[in-house]
Amino acid sequence: MDLFEYAKSKQLEKEAPLASRLRPVTLDEVVGQQHIVGKDKLLYRAIKADKLTSVIFYGPPGTGKTTLAKVIANTTSAAFRQINATVAGKKDMEEVVREAQETLGMYGQKTILFIDEIHRFNKAQQDYLLPFVEDGTLILIGATTENPYFEVNGALLSRSVIFELKPLEKEEIGKLILRAVTDMEKGMGSYDAVIDPDAVEFLADMAGGDARAALNAVELGILTTPRSADGKIHLTLTVASECIQKRVIRYDKGGDNHYDIISAFIKSMRGSDPDAAVYYLAKMLAAGEDVRFIVRRIMILASEDIGNADPMAICVASAAAQEVERVGMPESQIILAQAASYMACAPKSNSAVNAIFAANESVRKVRTTVPVHLQDAHYGGHEKLGHGIGYQYAHDFPNHYVKQQYLPDEIKGERFYIPGDLGYEKKIQEYLKKIREEA
Repeated sequence: MDLFEYAKSKQLEKEAPLASRLRPVTLDEVVGQQHIVGKDKLLYRAIKADKLTSVIFYGPPGTGKTTLAKVIANTTSAAFRQINATVAGKKDMEEVVREAQETLGMYGQKTILFIDEIHRFNKAQQDYLLPFVEDGTLILIGATTENPYFEVNGALLSRSVIFELKPLEKEEIGKLILRAVTDMEKGMGSYDAVIDPDAVEFLADMAGGDARAALNAVELGILTTPRSADGKIHLTLTVASECIQKRVIRYDKGGDNHYDIISAFIKSMRGSDPDAAVYYLAKMLAAGEDVRFIVRRIMILASEDIGNADPMAICVASAAAQEVERVGMPESQIILAQAASYMACAPKSNSAVNAIFAANESVRKVRTTVPVHLQDAHYGGHEKLGHGIGYQYAHDFPNHYVKQQYLPDEIKGERFYIPGDLGYEKKIQEYLKKIREEA
């Protein structure tokens, strides 16, 4: 790098956003993520010893994925290259691989390749990296906001250690906010700004675990707020609320959080918590989730987790599915709330799903034949084959029931549907017991 390039890089660094300038240089400067970078943790030890293997950092925006990659770049003896999967193509990767091979061959120095947004690479692009990760030409650091088990090739996953980064705690973001306001070298300290404690607390809370969102708000507040009579820039609660406006809903319809929220929604209904069910419903609707997707999950739950304990549940779910198609938003939210709260409050039974799973297992394991007396007899000559002979018509007997073998001989006596003792299913249980005992 010549003098001109050095000066240019320093100028770009000076003009970079606050969140970028404040990135730590060493592990000891990192705020948060102590579950992976604490001094007794694997990642901390690997970075300190410069013995890093391929890793994937996975977590929401603003939790420090790029920060950790930059810390590694500052501490490792390996060459460090960075590309962004949103703009990089195969030629970019080929160039990195070529340089890495030369560096390894000439100097015995390994190359760390940091790929931001690695989930944006398609399967072919990810496959291209595999042999070079395998033979040690490249040490891969991938960063993704999506669940890597969904978005990254299994072969790359098997050769990488996955570290999940968590949203920062409110106290941790508050610490970063104060550092941003007072740091003279990398922060906004030269602006002579002060921030009120309630503004710090508000920004830390509203950032929702995203440090970048909080720091962007601080930077915007300092750069746009006029100085007061005392010559200082005062970041008050009013200024803070204007700069961050509102909490960003942590929800991506195509990503991992999508599955987390729908999972919580289903488990809340299954767990008979109508408040939680309606909350997660509201969160999905606020994020623009397809109402048809939501109501499909309600219909499945109506059979899987309620079943015959309340046979009306599937009717309510089916009616809701029909009505949201006819009505549309925003009114459909009311229909969905009724359906979700009904499911949450209904008595529960998983007897139906247990029955079909058990029957499926039996079908896979045991080869059976339909009992002769149950075979079709609606054709001439069935008597010669013995088909249908001996079948007893249930309606000709008291209580419209006659004791008779229906299961194949090979699995005679098996029980697949075992009704529970809640709601209407208790009546089913009592009815089956009664007719079987009286027959």
